[in-house]
Amino acid sequence: MSEDLPDLRRAAGVLFDLDGVLTPTAEVHMRAWQAVFDEVLTRWGVTEPYTDADYFAYVDGKKRYDGVASLLRSRNIEIPWGEVTDPPEAETICGVGNRKNAAFAAALRSEGIAPYPGSLALLEQLRAAEVPMGVVSSSKNAAEVLASAGIRDFFRIVVDGVVAEHEHLASKPAPDMFREGARMLGVDPSEAIAVEDAVSGVASAASAGYATVVGVDRGAGADALREAGATCIVDDLARLLDGDKH
Repeated sequence: MSEDLPDLRRAAGVLFDLDGVLTPTAEVHMRAWQAVFDEVLTRWGVTEPYTDADYFAYVDGKKRYDGVASLLRSRNIEIPWGEVTDPPEAETICGVGNRKNAAFAAALRSEGIAPYPGSLALLEQLRAAEVPMGVVSSSKNAAEVLASAGIRDFFRIVVDGVVAEHEHLASKPAPDMFREGARMLGVDPSEAIAVEDAVSGVASAASAGYATVVGVDRGAGADALREAGATCIVDDLARLLDGDKH
């Protein structure tokens, strides 16, 4: 989709987002968010429906509770933040987020997950080239997703929602998570490559100083990804394989 695609084998390191980049879990997340927000908005009497466009604008790439707060704010709904230990039925930001997580976890365990074929092929090529790789994901489910997809061993480090909470890292689009990923992998962001499908994630990597940010257009839109800081756009990581670049 984009000219001048980078050769990831020459990078000091490659940091990947997970959902929507390596695995199609973004689709499972989207269904879980839809079910939860449909119920919340109906209960609050909001007539403007929740749509996929809302997912990309307010939720995609962010930490779970930040996504809840962002979407509800867009509908002028203000509820207490609550605590991470709130039960799923609690009428708090954390409660709504935990409700969504329960729906996602149930779907993941019943359906399982497999990596995108193009993404798996690229991981295998980069491992053969001995390129250090890591995952930078806002999801607290990253460990379970990586294990379910059978790809955890490709990565030296994982910065996920659990690490972000423990280390007090700001949610994407702030640079914190991608900056921490580079630090943990032991690479300079200016010599590394970030691969992201979310507008907020692209902005995070660009702000963290990654000279090359690959935007993967799974629905966010090439223009939006480019405006956020993507240096090139692809629709599948297979485009980045040696021999497939133009």
